[in-house]
Amino acid sequence: MCKQLEISRAAYYKWLHREIPEQEMENINLAVLIKEYDERFNHILGYRRMTSWINHFNHTNYSKNRVHRIMKKLGIHSVIRKKKKKYTSSTPEAVVENKLDRDFYAAEPNEKWVTDVTEFKVPGEKKKLYLSAILDLYDRYPVAYVIGSRNNNQLVFKTFDKAIIANPEAKPLFHSDRGFQYTSKLFQKKLKEHEMEQSMSRVGHCIDNGPIEGFWGIIKSEMYQMYEITDESTLRFAIKDYIRFYSEERTQDRYHCKTPLEVRNEALSLLVPPEYPIPKNKRIEKYKEKWCA
Repeated sequence: MCKQLEISRAAYYKWLHREIPEQEMENINLAVLIKEYDERFNHILGYRRMTSWINHFNHTNYSKNRVHRIMKKLGIHSVIRKKKKKYTSSTPEAVVENKLDRDFYAAEPNEKWVTDVTEFKVPGEKKKLYLSAILDLYDRYPVAYVIGSRNNNQLVFKTFDKAIIANPEAKPLFHSDRGFQYTSKLFQKKLKEHEMEQSMSRVGHCIDNGPIEGFWGIIKSEMYQMYEITDESTLRFAIKDYIRFYSEERTQDRYHCKTPLEVRNEALSLLVPPEYPIPKNKRIEKYKEKWCA
């Protein structure tokens, strides 16, 4: 063995009978603990929780880096975290400033539109459906929506085209996030053709597009209580029928117990649309008084 490894016999016996250093002995004992906890908890512990649990139950103070290093040498890792997919980041073709600036009040229909795309998991399948919608900030009416199996340019462009067909004279401020569909030059060309001014949320500020995020929350909290969803066809039906319910039957206190469709039809039939100011949030106002100069 020594000949094959090119080690002298004297060096081997010196190593064999040496006194094991204290730090190396600690590492050996720690490796035994790591193997024991990995088996006991069915391989669910990553190095962070492995460190916490060993220190807690054994009254030790091992560092995460030390545990991580030994786990790598032992080939031990958590099996409950799927490896993240590698996405190639794309540079937006063009972005614009946040012209909406969280001013979600609109005095009339088609003054301000907000848009976004959300996803729904299909029960029992490794598949998703995507819902693209455009919401009018005056009456919170979904002026257009499209359900698709892919989140791509076609989904967003089709939604926009449906909104224009339903409102051919509309020239609203058009607000979205910085998704690749909305930053594409082709989509921005469509906006210019219809004389619409574009606005975009800032990076990492989903509240900049609060109304549409709230709309998604309403759908996902109420729809699953109202419909039995078992597959793709029932999910598609539930989305479509809930949006109909939201638009035509779901009254809102802000609009004096009128539905979004009723508010919209009334406003479009009058020269001066009724005003529906957004109620002040007392908690937010109190916070601003305390912390904002």
